[in-house]
Amino acid sequence: MQPEVLYEDNHLIAVNKPAGLAVQGDVTGDVHLLDVVSDYLAAKYNKPGKAFVGLIHRLDRPVSGVVLLARTSKALARMNEQFRAKTTQKTYRALVSTLPPENSATLIHYLGKDSKTHRALTYLKPKAGAKEAILHYELLKHAPNGYLLNIHLETGRFHQIRAQLAKTGLPILGDVKYGAGTPLPDRSIALHAFSLEFIHPVTSEKILITAPYPKQPWWKGC
Repeated sequence: MQPEVLYEDNHLIAVNKPAGLAVQGDVTGDVHLLDVVSDYLAAKYNKPGKAFVGLIHRLDRPVSGVVLLARTSKALARMNEQFRAKTTQKTYRALVSTLPPENSATLIHYLGKDSKTHRALTYLKPKAGAKEAILHYELLKHAPNGYLLNIHLETGRFHQIRAQLAKTGLPILGDVKYGAGTPLPDRSIALHAFSLEFIHPVTSEKILITAPYPKQPWWKGC
C-alpha cells in the first residue's frame, strides 16, 4: 500500500488516510498507517528495516483525512506539545442527511464513554465522569448526497464530532453507531479531516496542510 503523501520534509510527514485504515496496530492485526508510512520511508531512503515514525494524533478508523506523523523524536516531542497546548487548528468536513437547524452554531455537550459498546455518551448538562465538549459548525452547501458541514473543534474528546452531531439530530452519513439509517458500502462514515494548521517544530514556519476528499461517490460535488 502506497500512502498519499500531502507533505514531507526531514522532520514530518503528513498523509491523507483512507477510511477503513487504522492509524496504529490493534487487536485485529490488520495493516495500519504507521507501518504503511514506515515501509514507504524505508523504501524511499533505502533504510534497513523499519523507518522511525512517531504518532502525533489519531483519526478513528472509519474517518479519512490529514494525519501528521513525526520522522524524528525531536519533532514528535515538539508537536505533541503543540497538540497538548491546543495551538494547532484542525478543520473537519462532514456530510449529514438532515438540514441543520441553523447555518452556523456552537454545540456544547458533556461526553462520557461506554467501554462495552465503544460509544460516547452525550449529555446536555454536566454529569459526573463526563467532560465538556465544544465544537463549531457552519453549513457550507447542499451537496448531492447531503448537507456539507465545516467543523472546528474546541476540545478533543472521544468520538466528539460523531456524538455531538448525532445528539443535535444530525448523524453523519453512514455512522450507524450514532444513529445513521444505513451504512455506506465501504463501512466508512462521511467525516473527513480536511485541514491541519500548525507551527513547524524546527523552522517555526506556519504550515497548512489540506487533504482532498475521498473519491467515493457520496463525496461528489463537495
